[in-house]
Amino acid sequence: MKVLFAAAECAPFFKTGGLGDVAGALPKSLKKNGVEVRVVLPYFPKMAAQYKDQIKDLFHFDVYVGWRKQYCGIKYLKHQGIEYYFIDNLYYFDRPELYGYYDDGERFAFFQMALIEMLEKIDYIPNLIHVNDYHTAMVPFLLKEKYNWINAFSAIRTVFTIHNIEFQGQYASEVLVDLFGMGTERYEDGTVRFNNCVNFMKAGILYADRITTVSPSYAEEIRTAEFGAGLDVILRMESGKLSGIVNGIDDELFDPAKDPALFKNYDVKHLDDKVENKLRFQKELGLPVRKDVPMIGIVSRLTYQKGFHLLLEEMENLMQFDVQLVLLGTGDPRFEAEFRSFGERYSAKASIHLTFDLLFAQKIYGSADLFLMPSAFEPCGLSQMIAMRYGTLPIVHEIGGLRDTVTPYNPLTHAGTGFGFVDFQSFHLMNAIKQAIEVYQNQPKIWQALMERAMQQDFSWEQSSQQYLELYRQIV
Repeated sequence: MKVLFAAAECAPFFKTGGLGDVAGALPKSLKKNGVEVRVVLPYFPKMAAQYKDQIKDLFHFDVYVGWRKQYCGIKYLKHQGIEYYFIDNLYYFDRPELYGYYDDGERFAFFQMALIEMLEKIDYIPNLIHVNDYHTAMVPFLLKEKYNWINAFSAIRTVFTIHNIEFQGQYASEVLVDLFGMGTERYEDGTVRFNNCVNFMKAGILYADRITTVSPSYAEEIRTAEFGAGLDVILRMESGKLSGIVNGIDDELFDPAKDPALFKNYDVKHLDDKVENKLRFQKELGLPVRKDVPMIGIVSRLTYQKGFHLLLEEMENLMQFDVQLVLLGTGDPRFEAEFRSFGERYSAKASIHLTFDLLFAQKIYGSADLFLMPSAFEPCGLSQMIAMRYGTLPIVHEIGGLRDTVTPYNPLTHAGTGFGFVDFQSFHLMNAIKQAIEVYQNQPKIWQALMERAMQQDFSWEQSSQQYLELYRQIV
């Protein structure tokens, strides 16, 4: 089976979040299972020199973005067994950030038409194109409405994965003519119209052969008015082709037995060495070096979506407990200022780092006892799975992918892999934290069992890729 995986970002080249992790990991896992998979991405020159130096220029051609004749270079790199094609146009992609520009609609209209028009030129007609989020959501529409006259494309099937329904790609009705060089029929009849705009994501939902999201719970949630961001009606209409598949994590990269960022490596049979990480991390942070105090870790964007207004409402209360809090992240300036203030007032309990540092993040995963993720909504989430891999028990709002991956502690049976709260209120968050502190301080054997169970969960991409492969086989 031939699969083309299309995305706007991909680790290790350039990424802003979970989409980049998926685009980096899923194709590799699919290839291990016998799929002939290639990946197409925009060429963002900001990628690291070690990859740029290996990229080859294949050829170039022109793409018409409405009336504009635009240069399109095709670059190629084979990395870790995967073939990558990069769509090159400096006007569109040589920018400091990946997204967030006034002309994002034009940029990704170009990208989507370019990747389709590239196929015959590279002599690779896939059985299936797997598109991701709004940046590539118009590809199924374009194949059936703009390029349907090309016989080679007639059998191509499409899968559209929604990583975050909040970002839909909504643009003025003129884009069909002005960018895609098409008529307005599908806008006028309401097919791609939403809120008097062309909606890229709506087009993907309607035209793709299958729709997936990044967790089963999120697939249910986005069919409701509360979480569907307006598209819940369309998703309920198309629910027969919608399913959820939990993202995996790279269990070779996130491995406490091998992670070079840790002070001392450990595994599920040597958890005393995890304690050694905690003691040395406390010393590095200038916190009291104590084995018996529960350390709560946070690695996150500090936003309302991630639920940190709930934590701030309870911070004064939390700081009265015998705990340590280590936070790494950036985000809302008000949140940053409030956390900074708590770090200054409670310097023996709170270590606040308003930046992003991958090595520091790994030390938190490997040293903390608890990991806090009070997200308002979470399509999948990776941090909670990484934390469990390191024996750091997550405290989560039971929503989306957090509900699908973390089993809340049951005080009657002592089952679980973390702690959870259902009602999205600071009171219930604090109750979950207090429950975790109580188990840590007073029930060491149960705590040990929870850690071991969490570390033994299988969050590898192998399971997820098998589900994608089965989905592909159903439609090809």
